[in-house]
Amino acid sequence: MTLLTISAILPQLRPPPCKKAADQICQEANSGQVAILYVSLLLTAFGSGGIRPCVVAFGADQFDEAESEEKKRTWRFFNWYYFCMGGSMLVAVTVVVYIQDNVGWGWGFGVPTVAMAISIVAFVFGYPLYRNLDPAGSPFTRLAQVCAAAYKKRKVPMVSDPDMLYQNHEIDAAISVAGKLCHTNHMQ
Repeated sequence: MTLLTISAILPQLRPPPCKKAADQICQEANSGQVAILYVSLLLTAFGSGGIRPCVVAFGADQFDEAESEEKKRTWRFFNWYYFCMGGSMLVAVTVVVYIQDNVGWGWGFGVPTVAMAISIVAFVFGYPLYRNLDPAGSPFTRLAQVCAAAYKKRKVPMVSDPDMLYQNHEIDAAISVAGKLCHTNHMQ
């Protein structure tokens, strides 16, 4: 976001603005300006793709599902989380776009960049207060095991008694939080 904001502010990093005259031909961005734009968009996509799936899991780790009061707080957290995500999208498509159109692209990118910087500072200073769960095992190993078992047992008929389904409490203890998934006859 910082590189994108800088490229919107500094005139050397973007092509000159076009005049509204009919005979004016707009100057294209040179290869360096295009490269800076693409690198900043790529870094923004990597950052966004790296944080969005982790935020939900990190938020869920802050609550102990075994306690009933914590379970209620988990639901409140997710309700507020998705409410704030929706509100931030609304602000992004209204207020930020308005700022970009009427004030300038530098301010339009600068406002979210400053908000992101504030959130990073808040996260770093609040880190000692968070509940940090260590990852257990490799997710790629578990994924490979599931794919191999599914392929090997693709022609086996479904059991009618859910108690006969495989469960290994010792292996699954590291990845299960509040017990097991309930059996369903749907989506077979």
